[in-house]
Amino acid sequence: MHDSKIDFSDIPESTEFELSTARRVGRPASGHAKQLIAIRIAPKLLAELRKLAAKAHKPYQTMIHELLEEVVRKKAA
Repeated sequence: MHDSKIDFSDIPESTEFELSTARRVGRPASGHAKQLIAIRIAPKLLAELRKLAAKAHKPYQTMIHELLEEVVRKKAA
């Protein structure tokens, strides 16, 4: 259902108190924030990376990050 079809008329407006005590929901700031980028990866390569990550019980983006760190560390040495 599209948002424009939802009837919000029975939901009361937030009070000033509710708004003043509201907090952002999401990941806590760790001081080690990563930068969001977009890259193009061949579908077959991405599928292999996802398989590797699944075997290691990790999110695939974490696996890609670790692999890139390892390569950069070796190249810099």
